[in-house]
Amino acid sequence: MCETTTSDKRMISQKVQVIACGAIAREVIAILRMNKLAHVDLQCLPAIYHARPEKIAPALETAIAEARANGFDRIFIGYADCGTGGAIDRLCEREGVERLSGPHCYSFFAGNDDFAARWEDDVTAFFLTDFLARQFEAFVIEPLGLDRHPELKDMYFSNYTKLVYLSQEEDEALQEKARWAADYLGLSYEYRHTGYGDLGPELIKAARA
Repeated sequence: MCETTTSDKRMISQKVQVIACGAIAREVIAILRMNKLAHVDLQCLPAIYHARPEKIAPALETAIAEARANGFDRIFIGYADCGTGGAIDRLCEREGVERLSGPHCYSFFAGNDDFAARWEDDVTAFFLTDFLARQFEAFVIEPLGLDRHPELKDMYFSNYTKLVYLSQEEDEALQEKARWAADYLGLSYEYRHTGYGDLGPELIKAARA
């Protein structure tokens, strides 16, 4: 937890809007509470957009316009690139706002530098976060049609060798869900507790910029 200085108090008198992926809402709220960043408002876009990344940038553009119409002094985008092929970066440049660094949430939860350093070992890994461990059926099995066509499992996952669970909370129940997901996909299982990784420092910096 970070203490708030007199300088911080002056800076955080401004209203800040964080527009984030619904899949990281729990973590963003926890970080804001722990650091007493009550001047920061969180708006989340549907988490299922991670399966339809072409929807993210247009939805962000609408949300940015709404935030400005509602009088927010600063706006911060709670997305990495997230499969948009640079569309979020182009939007951020046009709108003069910043986003979370990194290619996706697996990277910033792990820590972008650490994720990059491990990439050669993890190139055949399928990643889960706490959110995806909780919502594996709704966000992996059902969107891919594996509940209706289990024969597609080998087609989708034949190039993966392991499932890596990057946990934000140390929760035995979630670890059991992640192990089940690995077994379901026929992958070896690896657990890494990351906490919030780079998400915390970047949110705090954006809130006090």
